[in-house]
Amino acid sequence: MPTPPKPMELVIITGMSGSGKSVALHALEDAGFYCVDNLPPELLLEFIKLEQQHQAPRVAIAMDVRSATSLPLVPQQLDLLRSQGISVRPLFLDSNTDTLVRRYSETRRKHPLSQAESGHGEQDERRALVDAIELERQLLGALREQAHVIDSSIIRSSQLQGYVKALTSAPGAQLTLVFESFAFKRGVPSDADYVFDVRMLPNPHYEPELKHLTGRDQAVIDYLKAQAEVDRMLQDIARFLESWLDALVRDHRSYVTVAIGCTGGQHRSVYLVEQLTQRFASQWVTLKRHREIDAI
Repeated sequence: MPTPPKPMELVIITGMSGSGKSVALHALEDAGFYCVDNLPPELLLEFIKLEQQHQAPRVAIAMDVRSATSLPLVPQQLDLLRSQGISVRPLFLDSNTDTLVRRYSETRRKHPLSQAESGHGEQDERRALVDAIELERQLLGALREQAHVIDSSIIRSSQLQGYVKALTSAPGAQLTLVFESFAFKRGVPSDADYVFDVRMLPNPHYEPELKHLTGRDQAVIDYLKAQAEVDRMLQDIARFLESWLDALVRDHRSYVTVAIGCTGGQHRSVYLVEQLTQRFASQWVTLKRHREIDAI
């Protein structure tokens, strides 16, 4: 008896213009997805129907604010596709406004919502660009709420590619926990659902033999394991998550990002992310990111 075909995997990429949608799409293309950029939402259902006839196993589609008038159709369309047995993963790429302004300034590209006429000076042009970015945020707000958000503000293209590949390789039928370490001095990740500040814990940075190591090195692990406050923090975070993960599943959440920050994003936050990933891996699909040290 022939084995029935596996359900199609569909990744929908939306997000802010300049936040890296093209980079994400290229990462998925490398991972074996059939990719389409800037598909109008009105064509989504017919396009998926065509790809099902072709028995395409993995499809990725990028949509952006140029389709603003029809983007409100997308959430209902995705619900319909899920009801047909398709594994749907919406991803939203975001960056802070300062980063987007800098990227547009460096590339000299026009924002898709920019007015046809330019301003009378650099300040006017910047103000017009910021206004266009904020309008885009408003137009894409509903899609952001229903997607897994990746903050690309201060990560490299190679990191973004790795994050996208890791997310789409995780099983799609259950909740995925993403643990992320970061440095407060470089800003809080905007993609975090929960943020824990662990800067009050003993800091290996001030131990000369540990300063240049990370929370993945055994010497740092031994040091932090010996600190009662660190273990208490670990248990408190774990108990909080254990108390609420089932409720998040009932709320149909596909991804939950837990960000843990310390001063430099090298020792304490990295250690706790490693420990929590190990602790929850037996029950949930878990992924880990180390924003600062992954970039090294």
